[in-house]
Amino acid sequence: MAGKGLKAVEVSKLRPGTYSDGGGLYLVVQESGSRSWILRTVVCGKRCEIGLGGLDTRSLAEARAEAAELRGKARKGEDILGDRRAKKLAGVHESSIPIFEKAAIEVHKNLKPTFKSETHAYNWLQSLKTYVFPVFGHKRVDTIDSNDILECLTPIWNEVSDTARRTLRRIDAIFNWCQAKHYRDIIVNGITVTKVHPCDGIRSVLPKQKRTENHHESLPYSELPDFIQKLRVSQSALAVKLAFEFLILTCSRTNEVLGAKWEEIDLKEEVWTIPAVRMKMDKEHKVPLAARCVEILRLVMEFNDSAIVFPGRYPAHPLSNMAFLMTLRRMGEDLTAHGFRATFKTWAEETTKFDSLVIEASMAHAVKGIERHYLRTTFFAERCKLMDVWARFATKAQTGKVRKISR
Repeated sequence: MAGKGLKAVEVSKLRPGTYSDGGGLYLVVQESGSRSWILRTVVCGKRCEIGLGGLDTRSLAEARAEAAELRGKARKGEDILGDRRAKKLAGVHESSIPIFEKAAIEVHKNLKPTFKSETHAYNWLQSLKTYVFPVFGHKRVDTIDSNDILECLTPIWNEVSDTARRTLRRIDAIFNWCQAKHYRDIIVNGITVTKVHPCDGIRSVLPKQKRTENHHESLPYSELPDFIQKLRVSQSALAVKLAFEFLILTCSRTNEVLGAKWEEIDLKEEVWTIPAVRMKMDKEHKVPLAARCVEILRLVMEFNDSAIVFPGRYPAHPLSNMAFLMTLRRMGEDLTAHGFRATFKTWAEETTKFDSLVIEASMAHAVKGIERHYLRTTFFAERCKLMDVWARFATKAQTGKVRKISR
């Protein structure tokens, strides 16, 4: 039966017969009531009929999209029937090959236990939802090529360069998984081969990125003592103020302080041992605690009996990731918590005689260059001295207006 095109509302009600949707796509309704899609087209010079699955697994819109894609490949001379035979030989049925969006969700699920935080897990998938899914998220992973990757990354490669590079790494990981699952296998001259990874060589044809350093806003070290005094009398909650000062005096990262637990603190030895799982470099880090840091911890103990050192609004829950930023905004400061690490670094390099390796170790930075192969010390004794000097400097009251500077 010929027609001008099927309607989604009628395909499940049609009587037994063969119904054309146009472009070689047909719905075949059997006497038993089963309904399946077929595509009649020319492949490598021969007319053939290709099954596209049943109506119960493939909607009219999906069948149309699949038919259009196959017709396009056939017109280019591709052996789409050979590709299908390859899938069967590899033990992969065409109907089981996922679209990119479903593959991404599956890979994200597999990787989620390895992410360092919920924020990391969220951002991993969110970048794909924002920039990739709208472009080729609906396409089957065996039909995607480098042109698709370029289409979604080229517009953002210099617009949001860091995000674009991370997104490319995530796309690459997803296709590594697809290759391993044999979703991209085809037959060439009777031999099963895997299609070229769509991310291979992609960087060489993307626009050259303009590298610009976006530093966190930091405070000139000469103004830090005044800032500490201003922080202590600010309107923020006591737990937030103490945690913020503790962060500054230990040169720690926000997540390290927010996730701090009492079991990591040794007040007798005056050491805070951060486990590798919570460190950026995946390596345990021992932080010497200056006298003021110990004083802060003893103050916190007076109102906190949970496992978390710096509790948030609810018992046993840490402070919000936004706690320090909101404190700075209430204080009228256009700074970031992370920027105080730059303040420490500048102060230590410009005003002390401590070796740069000691300073870097205090910030839990990885040693770069050939030295990393031979270094077997964490300079703990020297770091104890450095952190004591830093705490004494930072907590000495001075006068002068607090202002920001970008370094």
